[in-house]
Amino acid sequence: MKAAVVNSHHHVDVVDKKLRPLEHGEALLSMECCGVCHTDLHVKNGDFGDKTGVILGHEGIGVVKQIGPGVSSLKVGDRASVAWFFEGCGHCEYCTSGNETLCRNVKNAGYTVDGGMAEECIVVADYAVKVPDGLDSAAASSVTCAGVTTYKAVKVSDIKPGQWIAIYGLGGLGNLALQYAKNVFNAKVIAVDVNDNQLAFAKEMGADLVINSRTEDAAKFIQEKTGGAHAAVVTAVAKAAFNSAVDAVRAGARVVAVGLPPESMSLDIPRLVLDGIQVVGSLVGTRKDLTEAFQFAAEGKVVPKVTRRPIEDINTIFEEMEQGKIQGRMVIDFGQK
Repeated sequence: MKAAVVNSHHHVDVVDKKLRPLEHGEALLSMECCGVCHTDLHVKNGDFGDKTGVILGHEGIGVVKQIGPGVSSLKVGDRASVAWFFEGCGHCEYCTSGNETLCRNVKNAGYTVDGGMAEECIVVADYAVKVPDGLDSAAASSVTCAGVTTYKAVKVSDIKPGQWIAIYGLGGLGNLALQYAKNVFNAKVIAVDVNDNQLAFAKEMGADLVINSRTEDAAKFIQEKTGGAHAAVVTAVAKAAFNSAVDAVRAGARVVAVGLPPESMSLDIPRLVLDGIQVVGSLVGTRKDLTEAFQFAAEGKVVPKVTRRPIEDINTIFEEMEQGKIQGRMVIDFGQK
């Protein structure tokens, strides 16, 4: 089978690989598609350590081709996910309290174990979430990571219907955050970005206010127009966006960090204390979150913007990603030649 494998030169080779036999509790997926995430770029570049030899991909959707012994959660013909949260230990305090993505012994697809950017992929059946009928596989692939990550972040923000939520960064993640906030949580959305094209697209997708933070003081604008946002979700990978988000919210608000900039943010601690502002991190989503995120997409409340590409384009896609040329999500389509 063809697979996108990280090599020792921070490049990706499309190679022919043979998979091992299935073990207890596992299923074999015939992959239909796999989205390309910014995290894949980090893994390829060795930013999280040397991952030479790993098959990339944690936004995969495939059809169950074979099940191993002891599998009851999937059957042949089901469509299922290959997500970043590949498997938890199942018995620690996090796994048993609804916080399974924080498991200290977690396995991550395309990072600590082989992922879904291949024609076939072995999954732990109980951790592969079924895709509802009526949801296109390419769209579902985006929900598997970008969608569930932003759905969980908006959920964690504790936003209520009719309240203002600021979304910082309107790329592949932020655009989905906007749709979940608007169409699932019924919030009023402020879109903040430095790219006018992304902001125009955000306006099309229903943003109530759009602000280019390169030319305008976003926090000041939000305070003047709304009295301060009730919550903020930051998907941008810039320290300035995190600092602005804290300044843009009102007393009692929650700022949810999703993006991973390399720098530390600056916090006005007296303001956090005196205004009761919370800054929290949100990491992808649990299997339950993914089930919910899939369902909202199947109902048409969230429509991922995807472009299908063949697996041979993977290095070109990474170059486009580094140059900021990508809108929405690039999806490797294993039916494309």
